[in-house]
Amino acid sequence: MKSILRILLLLLAAVPAARAQTFIDTTSGRYYRPIFPNVTVTSNVTYGSATTYTGSTQTLVMDVYQPTGDVLPRRPLIIFAHQGGFLTGSKTDAYMVNVCTQFARLGYVTASIEYRLGFPITGFPPPAADTVGVAQAAIRGMQDLRAAVRFFRKDAATTNTYRIQPSYIAVGGSSAGAFMALSVGYIDKATEVPTYVGLAGLGGIEGNSGNPGYSSAVLAVLNLSGATEQPSVIEAGNAPLLSVHGTSDGTVPYLQGRVGSLLPPKYVYGSGRLNPRATQVGVRNTLVRLSRAGHIPFESNTAYADTTFRAIRDFLRPALAQAGTTLAARTGASAQPTAHAYPNPANDAIRLQLPEAWVNLAEAQLLDAAGRVVRTLDPTSTRDLTVLRGSLKAGLYLLKVPGQVPVRIEFK
Repeated sequence: MKSILRILLLLLAAVPAARAQTFIDTTSGRYYRPIFPNVTVTSNVTYGSATTYTGSTQTLVMDVYQPTGDVLPRRPLIIFAHQGGFLTGSKTDAYMVNVCTQFARLGYVTASIEYRLGFPITGFPPPAADTVGVAQAAIRGMQDLRAAVRFFRKDAATTNTYRIQPSYIAVGGSSAGAFMALSVGYIDKATEVPTYVGLAGLGGIEGNSGNPGYSSAVLAVLNLSGATEQPSVIEAGNAPLLSVHGTSDGTVPYLQGRVGSLLPPKYVYGSGRLNPRATQVGVRNTLVRLSRAGHIPFESNTAYADTTFRAIRDFLRPALAQAGTTLAARTGASAQPTAHAYPNPANDAIRLQLPEAWVNLAEAQLLDAAGRVVRTLDPTSTRDLTVLRGSLKAGLYLLKVPGQVPVRIEFK
């Protein structure tokens, strides 16, 4: 029995590692220099549909940018979401076009998404609106961005039109888009969303925007002048965080306070609070402080745009040479749902996301390579589990939930 378990561990370890490392080649300046002079844009790709705040159905579309002439079978992906306070903006805003083009020239596949805009206005003249409305708009945006992540994972497992490496998908955004990216990266429990938002009525964390059955976990979060409800949503084992933020931002506070300008009143925490939190819990992060700069200066100032581009490039490239977000392979919607572990391998903690399809859960056991039970976990109250390394030695482990597919995890 122990021998069989050792073989199973080795087989489970070999497949994800090989897939994660095989296709991400950072040599010859790829992902660092603009080695592709031209970019091919596929416009208005439908990635889902969802109900707007008015009750109508919106088809969700995006523009996909690919390096012209690239022949690699699998490429990393960055999905961007535009600014606009959840009221305005477009996937074709100048900054979105520029940043997507820049990174496609490095060898990335990039995408700029449209997402649901708008929320009820409760007063006149604008910008009088309710905080509940803008909070719900942020949730809808998060759900749409998650659907875009799932779209590319589904494509990678089926038609493979865009030749994406599904373990290497990063999300980023400017202002409102950054709120969305932060939510995708760090909101993974319903308890992290204020009860007044009515999350269940909006479709839960994952939402209903399309491509169910695929993970929305991401490799990294690119926060450009964004904020969150609370810094505590960033926890050990979460995706790495890059933040670029002006210290004199009067719209989305660099530290903490109420959002301003055309946004309705809402208390949030900006990059100056989020990155220290990431450091505190052991999440790799970089904070670029734009001293005395205002809101989204990279969208109108070339120098700030260049600084932001280099910050994203230098932050992401090292991650490409490491094991990406570990995802179970799926061959289609009929494949048996499995848990997702990320980051994996890890130094200190690994997050486990259990599928909704897993029902009647019982006590889970963590086994070492010799088949010994070294830890028990309770998945009955939450589908989001964290395995802390604690005193566990470096090596491979197998998490067994009765009646479900075992999950291989590894501590370095």
